[in-house]
Amino acid sequence: MHIVVCVKQVPDTTEVKINPITNTLDRSSAPAIINPYDSHAVEEAVRIKKQFGGKVTVISMGPPSAIDVLKRSISLGADEGYLISDRAFAGSDTLATSYILTQGVKKVCQQEPFDLIICGKQAIDGDTAQVGPQVAEKLGIPQITYAEEIQSINKGMVTVKRRLERGVEVVKCPMPLVVTVNSSAPDCRARNAKLIMKYKHARTVSEMVEANDDYLHLYNDRPYLNIKEWTVQDIEVDMNELGLTGSPTKVKKVENVVLQSKGAKVITSSDQDMDQLMRELIENHTIG
Repeated sequence: MHIVVCVKQVPDTTEVKINPITNTLDRSSAPAIINPYDSHAVEEAVRIKKQFGGKVTVISMGPPSAIDVLKRSISLGADEGYLISDRAFAGSDTLATSYILTQGVKKVCQQEPFDLIICGKQAIDGDTAQVGPQVAEKLGIPQITYAEEIQSINKGMVTVKRRLERGVEVVKCPMPLVVTVNSSAPDCRARNAKLIMKYKHARTVSEMVEANDDYLHLYNDRPYLNIKEWTVQDIEVDMNELGLTGSPTKVKKVENVVLQSKGAKVITSSDQDMDQLMRELIENHTIG
């Protein structure tokens, strides 16, 4: 079984700021982390690999620094990582991003077709929850969203427990397919210390070019330390589908919203006060 996981490097949204001139996220203002939903996706893939066997390939589109999320995924149990990075991708919305990832998946799986693609439900810097389903649509395969647990894989059929707004459901679907994972899925396991040390010096081509230390002999002797990096020259893409040109989504304005308390209301434990409180909560649609 070949499982592909799409991961993304995102700014920590608890510390990110807004660029007042461009109305975009100032990603340099906050530390970069692996998208939390994607960490659940990696956990599901590694768990399936250990239970049913197979191979886990991680793919990410982003700047050269996104290699960190690939190395983290490998230290959690993934087998290999691919970074798709090019300035031509700058400004890509969900439509362009899903196109780039789709083309990357096709190239990764030329020699070894995938059985399952797992993505996080959404990215915390965009919260659109569109990329995973769009990848499925572009590949022409079925999808299961809001997955909480991939329960079993038997005779080409995947059984998935979904966590919905008003309950859960269990569905079955034939492979290949795309699964997007909720935050209610099992938490990511601790990183493997042996794998951290094994891939400590893993580098992409860009990093090796900019590095001051000469580790060339190390990468020749240990090919697994070479994390593959692709640009637009390496994957088959239509340049009109990339970046701002290929992104129909236009952001008019972005602003920080800080919720502040406007006061407090003290009620007693009397039936009258409790009844009035319930009426107010129902009328303003807080409940019901």
